[in-house]
Amino acid sequence: MASLKGISRAPAELHVSRPAAETLLVRLVGTWSLLGGVPSIADVQAQVDAGPRPQRLAFDARGLASWDSGLLVVVRDIADLCARRHIALDRSGLPAGLQRLLELAVVPEQTGAPREEPRESVLARVGNWTMALAGSARDTLGFIGDACLALVKLPQGGGQFRGSDLALLLQECGAQALPIVTLISFLVGTILAFMGSVQLQQFGAQVYVADLVGLAMVLELGAMMTAVIMAGRTGAAFAAQLGTMRVNQEIDALTTLGISPMEFLVVPRLLALVLMVPLLTVYADLMGILGGAVVSAGMLNISYEAYFARAQAALSLTALAQGLVKSAIYGVLVALSGCLRGLQSGRSAAAVGAAATSAVVTGIVCIIAASALLTVIFHEVW
Repeated sequence: MASLKGISRAPAELHVSRPAAETLLVRLVGTWSLLGGVPSIADVQAQVDAGPRPQRLAFDARGLASWDSGLLVVVRDIADLCARRHIALDRSGLPAGLQRLLELAVVPEQTGAPREEPRESVLARVGNWTMALAGSARDTLGFIGDACLALVKLPQGGGQFRGSDLALLLQECGAQALPIVTLISFLVGTILAFMGSVQLQQFGAQVYVADLVGLAMVLELGAMMTAVIMAGRTGAAFAAQLGTMRVNQEIDALTTLGISPMEFLVVPRLLALVLMVPLLTVYADLMGILGGAVVSAGMLNISYEAYFARAQAALSLTALAQGLVKSAIYGVLVALSGCLRGLQSGRSAAAVGAAATSAVVTGIVCIIAASALLTVIFHEVW
């Protein structure tokens, strides 16, 4: 920017002429300063609107003595006017320093007509979605492989996590989850008993409510409802914890210190859920059967002795084993979903929230898909 010292302060003037029908020439003369005041662009706008509209606007700054940001403001206003009227702007006649400032300050809407983002074709969107899905599948398989390798090191004493961390995670995933598991499982048992009794009463087979509730809870609903609760409660917490650690660069610090985040962070969470979800499932089965007993005694006049005797006759160790195997697999899926989304989280608060949400959705989808697959397998095997 030119200096103002030693230069006569001639007033800033702006002259507009038409050297050709399609060209508008703006001459800048004098000293342009915000303190001294700058001319308006009313004359330029009047020439643009009067007569045939020009196709090009150029500048002549040979009479310019000195300038500051006041000239930049006027030239920007002229550029905006040209953009609205779809007039080509020729800045070659301006000082080089002013041209550089304009390039720094320009935005797409001020270089001409507003730009529209090109619309992708359906084929392009399908291709991008397929590539994103393939990349996500590759990352997921890599994460599962790393988790398996970290688990293999445990019997060899290669685990890098602390026992106190595992104990704390066992408490968070087990004892602290009992209230919500109790409430949900008891209500599910009462709902099953009520809905079953409505149908069984038509055939005089109310006593089989115990069979319905017991088999449904032990074979499927006990493990599934516990896993869904843990996905919404613990899986989201895992994703939020690891996502926050990623934002705070704690995971990068562990890597720098030579500590594997997979062994230090993921493995103890995986072990905690694998150990606690089967125990919570057994407890959920008992609460569901108890809820069915309450409904049977209150609505069907079936004594508790008769209800529990019928439930004991209907259940078997094979059914209990199926539920426990499912629950352990569900625990693995919930832990992997939460840790995966947490480690994939971006480095912002919004990204941590998105990771927690994605962990819940991923965990529940995996639970439902695994339930369908395991039910078919167990039906064929047992």
